[in-house]
Amino acid sequence: MMLSKRQSQILKMIVENYVRQASPVSSNQICKALKCSSATVRSEMASLEDIGLLEKTHTSSGRIPSEEGYRYYVDHLMEPKKMSGEDMLNLQIAFRNQSLALSDSISKSLQIISDITSYTAVVLGKTSHDNLLKEVSIVPLTEQQLIVIVVTDKGKVEHKTITLDGVNMSEVKKTIDLINKLIVGTPIDEVSMKLEFEIKPIIGKYVEHHQKLYDAIYNVFDEFVHPDISVVGKTKFLDQPEFGNIDKVKSLFNKLEEEDLIKEIKHTDGNNIEVYIGSENGIDEDVTVIKTGFKTDTDEGTIAIIGPKRMEYDRVMSMLEFMKEKIEGEDT
Repeated sequence: MMLSKRQSQILKMIVENYVRQASPVSSNQICKALKCSSATVRSEMASLEDIGLLEKTHTSSGRIPSEEGYRYYVDHLMEPKKMSGEDMLNLQIAFRNQSLALSDSISKSLQIISDITSYTAVVLGKTSHDNLLKEVSIVPLTEQQLIVIVVTDKGKVEHKTITLDGVNMSEVKKTIDLINKLIVGTPIDEVSMKLEFEIKPIIGKYVEHHQKLYDAIYNVFDEFVHPDISVVGKTKFLDQPEFGNIDKVKSLFNKLEEEDLIKEIKHTDGNNIEVYIGSENGIDEDVTVIKTGFKTDTDEGTIAIIGPKRMEYDRVMSMLEFMKEKIEGEDT
């Protein structure tokens, strides 16, 4: 479907006006800008409504973009927007702070984006399949307490303090030695399965309290592969006029608590920024999700912005592009 030049102008103006004012756009607003008759504009608006790109609300004679209208705008009409100096400065501050780890810089940046746009931000941590187990070690703290340290070939280190009442430290060392001997080189997200089918049957033969020890170590790896998920600015939906219904807001809050649902946001399309409008995103038909992936030598993940369909698409996309460049540039 391709629109005429005038239809494209009208749709673009309606989307951008509706984003700004959060109220239906009248033909009079369009007439003034395009300097043409109201009859012409009304006719073109009716045509755009007929093909499903505009909708008429019950409370006004003006029009608002439909889900298909937003999609057409993003795909064909939206112009790249340079970040404002203020937005850029705010985001640069988070990456210039040398005392912050990369993950903290990302979280800080998303907090800034959430604050200045009034949208919700999400970061999903790196995938674990590309990380191979390099070494497991232990540091005894007391007779019952120790730290288990897991290191991957990409240099990622995780540690967890565990308590093992009634387990001899020599039994722990035997088990760790066995893990290092048999499953080093295994992708981290496959370690739990190998522990279950290869390590557990062996340690059961010579470690007295093997179940307790096995459970503790299994939990360390299970948490290791658990995706890091951070949702920033959940309450920002309250700032948006289209989410004035408390039941709607409660529903969105509940969805943002569902880990399996949030994990579906994971970026999938190479280096591109992806836009999922309404029914396309699998979270809620009244929101848009804009996301991109990032990858460094040691980290991989997804950053996403969730807001109303009436979103500043060009501004959000330029912010995510900037963030992606800073994240991947910081690591080089």
